[in-house]
Amino acid sequence: MAALPSTLDCTPMPSALTFELIARCSTTKARAAVLTLPHGPVNLPLFMPVATQASLKGLTPHQLEATGCRLCLNNTYHLGLKPGQEVLAAVGGAHKLQGWKHNILTDSGGFQMVSLLKLANITEEGVRFLSPHDGTPMLLTPEHSIALQNTIGSDIIMQLDDVLVTTSPDTKRMREAMERSVRWLDRCIAAHANPTTQNLFCIIQGGLDLEMRTECCKQMVARGTPGIAIGGLSGGEAKADYCRVVNTCTSLLPELKPRYVMGIGYPEDLVVSVALGADMFDCVWPTRTARFGNAITKYGVLNLRHARYSNDFGPLEDDCGCVCCRKGEGALGITRAFVHHIAAKETVGAHLVTIHNVWYQLALMRSVRDAIVEDKFPAFLKQFFSDLHGGDKTKFPDWAVEALKTVGVDLME
Repeated sequence: MAALPSTLDCTPMPSALTFELIARCSTTKARAAVLTLPHGPVNLPLFMPVATQASLKGLTPHQLEATGCRLCLNNTYHLGLKPGQEVLAAVGGAHKLQGWKHNILTDSGGFQMVSLLKLANITEEGVRFLSPHDGTPMLLTPEHSIALQNTIGSDIIMQLDDVLVTTSPDTKRMREAMERSVRWLDRCIAAHANPTTQNLFCIIQGGLDLEMRTECCKQMVARGTPGIAIGGLSGGEAKADYCRVVNTCTSLLPELKPRYVMGIGYPEDLVVSVALGADMFDCVWPTRTARFGNAITKYGVLNLRHARYSNDFGPLEDDCGCVCCRKGEGALGITRAFVHHIAAKETVGAHLVTIHNVWYQLALMRSVRDAIVEDKFPAFLKQFFSDLHGGDKTKFPDWAVEALKTVGVDLME
């Protein structure tokens, strides 16, 4: 096994972002900040909708912009396969390809090592796999991942990391993946051609082993990347274990850099993770669940295909500001009954619920941010869980109750 590089030889990277801390919660570890990227400022905490193949399923770029989104996610692996680097270079990058004038973050392709593992062989060189399009043998290395992301032109690019599901019992392989991710970060830094216009984020690995996570944090932080991600989660681990990892890592990360927890999107996960000190999140869940007729509300998820909504002429959610729910000039005033009628028949049903769900996620994070700025975040958390569970504290999830206790909030009071 190759040796882990020494942190003594590392120097901070150039940065194409500014991070301004606006407020801290006086009880929890939650923060509010402004992250200014090459395509404009974004307010943190933040949820990023996922436009995997340079397109958010169900929305046009204009509709996504109208939700207030100013940072969305594209996937390097998929864009590298199709349309491919040559086309991306010819068009001038993903912003022009998809008609998006705001910020983009690209996933390196590392997660596909988990989701496509049957096709992949991971070595120190990189990941060899068979193209899901035509079965062609391919190799994704740290250098190639960065070259693709440089061509894509995303505002935030991610290192290629060696990802292993957190539930794996193979401690030796988990350590190998963690240490390899550090070595691959050094290769990514060396390959990065645009450090003054694109921000490279490292990714903390180490599974559920807190000592391994701690070691990885120290190694990664020493490399001085503009931002830091916590990776390898949302892979089936218990929520209590997830919270312990996030809490441990955020305590070791720099105060004045953005902290991104990858692959997180359930509303209760978002608000608890913010309390534990995280700033940025992404997930396909809000758009994916919309395609099954599920609308996210503060009272829980509504399955609008259910017969109970066939004559429900209320909005998807009362007091929602999205173009679907609100009434008046320029709004749609969509009812639950209408979505029920078309949910399983017409693509417009998925389209409308997607607009609502993305709006909900972004509005939730705006509300979280406002509560932090006003130093009312603990009260916000209590109201959030009360709304979600109909005021019945016996239904509050144990993992959330225990995690929030570690940062000074007792939901059961």
